[in-house]
Amino acid sequence: MTGTDRAQEAARQGSVGDPGGQQARSATGADFGHRVLGLVSALRIIVATILFLIGMLGIDAGNIGYRYPDLYLLATGFYMFTSVGTAALLYTGKADDRSLALVQLLIDILLITLIVHASGGVRSGIEGLLAIFVAAVGLTLPRRSAYLTAALAAIAILIEQTVSYSQGMAQSGDFVQVGILGAIMMAVALGTQPLLRRIEETEALARQRGIDLANLAQLNDYIIQNLRESIVVVDERNRIRLLNQSGAKLLGTDRHDTGRGLRRLSPDLAALVDDWRNDVAPEGGTPSFTGPDGNTEINTYIAPLGPDNSGPALLFLEDASLLTDKVQQSKLAALGRLSASIAHEIRNPIGALSHAGQLLAESENMAEEEQRFLKIIQTNCNRVSDIVDNVLQLSRKEAAKPELISLQQWCKDFAQEFTDTLQLNEGELSVAPADEDVMVRMDPGHLHQVAWNLCENAVKYASQSAGGIAVVMRFGRRPNNKRPYLDIVDQGSGVPEHLQENLFEPFATGREGGTGLGLYISRELCEQNKAQLRYVSGDDGGSVFQIVFADPSRWEL
Repeated sequence: MTGTDRAQEAARQGSVGDPGGQQARSATGADFGHRVLGLVSALRIIVATILFLIGMLGIDAGNIGYRYPDLYLLATGFYMFTSVGTAALLYTGKADDRSLALVQLLIDILLITLIVHASGGVRSGIEGLLAIFVAAVGLTLPRRSAYLTAALAAIAILIEQTVSYSQGMAQSGDFVQVGILGAIMMAVALGTQPLLRRIEETEALARQRGIDLANLAQLNDYIIQNLRESIVVVDERNRIRLLNQSGAKLLGTDRHDTGRGLRRLSPDLAALVDDWRNDVAPEGGTPSFTGPDGNTEINTYIAPLGPDNSGPALLFLEDASLLTDKVQQSKLAALGRLSASIAHEIRNPIGALSHAGQLLAESENMAEEEQRFLKIIQTNCNRVSDIVDNVLQLSRKEAAKPELISLQQWCKDFAQEFTDTLQLNEGELSVAPADEDVMVRMDPGHLHQVAWNLCENAVKYASQSAGGIAVVMRFGRRPNNKRPYLDIVDQGSGVPEHLQENLFEPFATGREGGTGLGLYISRELCEQNKAQLRYVSGDDGGSVFQIVFADPSRWEL
């Protein structure tokens, strides 16, 4: 792993689990130090190559290499070779950055000191390179190591000056220049540490801000893509720049299908945008177009993202059918409240008519024709009374209070109660054996009402065509999703195909004397408990009304 890779990985860890940012600062320092080492390696190769060529080609460069030419050529050649070698190690990442920096600086001190000695001492000016390398490498080393290497460089130059002076090749005044150079290198080492800390903090802050911006951009993208509203963003040339999932679904494409022209995707929508840019008022109020399926009417709302309509624009798309459904639901809710009020007002007159009919039925002077008419009145009074009861039940529907129920025991108790109440013969309502008990979560009162309604319908209607009563309750788990279910099975003629589509709609009935509200109420009660009520044609004829319960474990979670 290179220094950059280590820095990025540590910076990511620091942003999550290091509130103080210590790891991020350390990683930033490593990354910065790696870049500095790369620049210094390039500079070192250039300097070493130039010094070697001066000696190899015999170029006159003042005092450089004049005292000991052979030593100068050997030192510069070795210096060039080691500079290339350490640069290769740095590039491949096979060595630790700090260890490599320390080794290279020690080589710099040794070889540059030899080159200075071969060039006549400090008067050659080459020793100034040490100050550059000490300052650069000091940005990559810890504080103590930076001070130590600066001191070693100063001592090396002092030793060289002492040797040259002892050989009579330098003057005593040169010691002042050596002392000044040593002081400069120590000052450089001292000055690089605060600079390094400031750079670390600045780059760590910049990296953290970059991570925060990336996280924020990812969060914004997630929110936009999961909005229920359909959104399309186009630029000034009507090219798609952003498209969320809902918008892609309406336009029949993929949300990643960006960059293409809007006209290629939806010519009708592109025409609406062009009219908007040209201030052409849409016909009929809200601009709309037909979706790619040829059926969906899509309303379009356009908002500029710039100072005028010529720049980028934000398009909100809305399925007109959903809006129509919401309006229809509001109308049905208002109609339900009105129906409940009317039903409440009808109940008293119907009760009076029924009571009057009962009194007339007790009269001894009733003719047969009059008794027939009275029976018709009584029958229709009872029917209207049932409708009123069902409508009132819908209007005062209470919230579900689900409980955990064992279907095995519940079905057994229900079958016994239903049989006793309707005085059925043994076996006319039975519970099919099951391999295991099944637990469901539902309001017991709601489940009882739904099952009672379904079984009563089976006894009333299905048994007439079957020639006898044969109703079976069975339960288990669906094989595909393991959701629990309860079936009410009869052996009648089944529900005609033309009635199945609207079977659970209010007042939809194909039976004489039925109100058409029982199945509707049953379905509403199931949905209150996160269950589903479905109709399935029996394999051997008859009907199967299936209650598919919600998974109780998932609901508890």
